[in-house]
Amino acid sequence: MYLQVNNHETYCYTAGKSLDATKPTVVFIHGVLNDHSVWILQSRYMANHGWNVLAIDLPGHCKSEGNAPASVEEAATFIAALLDAAGIEKAALVGHSWGSLIALDAASKLKERITQLVLIGTAFPMKVSSALLDASLNDPMAALKMINVFSRSTLAAPPSALGPGTWVYGSSMALGRRVLASNTKVNVFHRGFKACDDYANGELAISQVTCPVLFLLGAEDQMTQAKAANLLIEKAKNMGKTFKVVKVTVGHHQMTEAPEETLMAIKEFLQ
Repeated sequence: MYLQVNNHETYCYTAGKSLDATKPTVVFIHGVLNDHSVWILQSRYMANHGWNVLAIDLPGHCKSEGNAPASVEEAATFIAALLDAAGIEKAALVGHSWGSLIALDAASKLKERITQLVLIGTAFPMKVSSALLDASLNDPMAALKMINVFSRSTLAAPPSALGPGTWVYGSSMALGRRVLASNTKVNVFHRGFKACDDYANGELAISQVTCPVLFLLGAEDQMTQAKAANLLIEKAKNMGKTFKVVKVTVGHHQMTEAPEETLMAIKEFLQ
């Protein structure tokens, strides 16, 4: 479905379901050079088990109009506008990588309006190497190959991820090329990485979150190593926040490398 958010068409995958005010809502937020499709298993399951689902394309990405966010804070403000446009009073937020920072910042601002927060493949600070930043700007195809090597711990996904024998690397390369080509005005690859690299408000944000938090981390993640979430986890612990840490023995893209384990962790936490 499409929603008018900040006077722009925003695409939200709902798994073919209409929004129902009597049901709880979960918003899925993708990372750099991704779109709503990375959540295909998780979003379809939740939509068919009692939840409103809004798996979004961020502004300036694929099916969504508008300016691609240049900062985590700008994207978090968009999430608040999205909920207003959908007429949703409260929602859970699930974010991956860059999307996890967006979800974190949005939850810190929206307070009790966010019921649960799931941070997948998160880190703070989420610094990006200068070589990768430069490549994303000046040689995007080389950078795309780099991140798809670093992001994966397997070359073939389990049966529930798109289908038996799915070539994880090849399908991710195709997705990245499609997302990059979807915006001819700006380089969403470099803009997203720069937003991650610049974000400095993680500790403040986690201190202001009022809902339970799930840290869902990849034990073999080379992009955002599991230990890179420790600063946020320790801050949550020291402030007496309600949180849970789950580690899955895969790389950065838990949604396709461990789709069922990722889904079960999300489902159990949200329930």
